[in-house]
Amino acid sequence: MAHSEYKIGVVGTGRMGSNIARHLHDEGFSIVAVFDVIEAAARMLAEEIGAEAADRPARVTELADYIITVVTDDNAMRKIFSESDADSLLKSAEGKLFLNCATISPQIHVDVEKLAEKRGAQSLEGCMASSITQARDGTLYLMCGGKRDAFDKAKPILDSMSVALRYVGDAGRAAQVKALVNMVMNINTAALAEGLGLGAALGLDLSMLQEVFAQTGANSRVLETDGEDMENRDHECYFSAAHAAKDSGIALELAKAAGLNLPLAEATKRQFDKMIEIGKGELDKSGVAELTFPGRG
Repeated sequence: MAHSEYKIGVVGTGRMGSNIARHLHDEGFSIVAVFDVIEAAARMLAEEIGAEAADRPARVTELADYIITVVTDDNAMRKIFSESDADSLLKSAEGKLFLNCATISPQIHVDVEKLAEKRGAQSLEGCMASSITQARDGTLYLMCGGKRDAFDKAKPILDSMSVALRYVGDAGRAAQVKALVNMVMNINTAALAEGLGLGAALGLDLSMLQEVFAQTGANSRVLETDGEDMENRDHECYFSAAHAAKDSGIALELAKAAGLNLPLAEATKRQFDKMIEIGKGELDKSGVAELTFPGRG
């Protein structure tokens, strides 16, 4: 099937959703409708890519065969898939496929799959372990969970969105993996901020210190992406501190259910929670360095 024959809708036109829509549009897919609770954001994107700015989620389902959702949290996901709301995505959903890309609790993906199947639709989680730039370029790392036939049906879209694609298993499993990815990433980010902050307090050359980190056991992907930004106080947002706090919280809920104590994850979440409390939650996660470098904060 040609890309233009895929009729796609996007619900949630924030940083990630809007750039996914732009990329798929550039790749020749038909983006027929977009929706966001911030109507102006949806209208601007719709004008840019030639889509309809839907006035309600149900309109997206009406127009599209594949609906990509990238909403903020569990509550937003429950709302757009509400059984009691006549304007939810579930209206007239028979035969449609929902591709849910937000970082939300694994159980929500399980629940959404059941709700979709009751309406004769399919649901697939497409958890993203990448940032805004990768969404725009179609180089996301995607972890997918749900029924295998839903994955196979959505694969041309997934392939266009990603540079690496992994089918993890049943609904909820990809979200569990994503929660662990982000939990470890957040711990690494907070640890790097402390290491560079202490280095600054000791008067060490931070460029030298980062070079040493890169050649030793202190190395991490976060060093590559965030080290210079921490040093230079460049916290343009690619993955916000508020999202880091939310995602660490999801992982901690999983740990609680499993009966595990994760003190590093708990300490890290407190750091990102503090950023929110002092009004820095919309900075990039690298902004956690503002709590650790001497003379900042």
